[in-house]
This record gives sequence, structure tokens and C-alpha cells, in this order.
Amino acid sequence: ASGWVKSSLSFANGNCVEVADLPGGEIGVRNSRDTSGAVLAFTPDEWHAFLGGVRNGEFDRFGRSGA
Repeated sequence: ASGWVKSSLSFANGNCVEVADLPGGEIGVRNSRDTSGAVLAFTPDEWHAFLGGVRNGEFDRFGRSGA
């Protein structure tokens, strides 16, 4: 479990995701409140495509009130 990283911007109530390198080279994403729950696994190419979209602001519209 020590390989999981949670953002320093996480809320104190645990509303965040955690990310880790998985065996086999994939990247795992899980709910920080349910560490024994499901893990989404992504290839490095998928992960980097997602991060690029985040950096470009492509997902900024999601999660806003009234959206």
C-alpha cells in the first residue's frame, strides 16, 4: 500500500483518488476512501493521454455545480 500516492490537494474528509504503479507496468487509480475496492488500471499510453488532457483543460467542465 505504500506505493499509493494521494494528492496534496485532497480534502481532509478523504474525497480523493490515489494513484500507483502496478505490477506489469500499468497505472492504478482507486478511491482513497475504499482502499480495498476496485482499482482502475491504465496503460502508460492511456495514462499520459489523460494527463495531457488534464493539462490542456479538457476536463475542467466536469464536476462543477449546475453543469
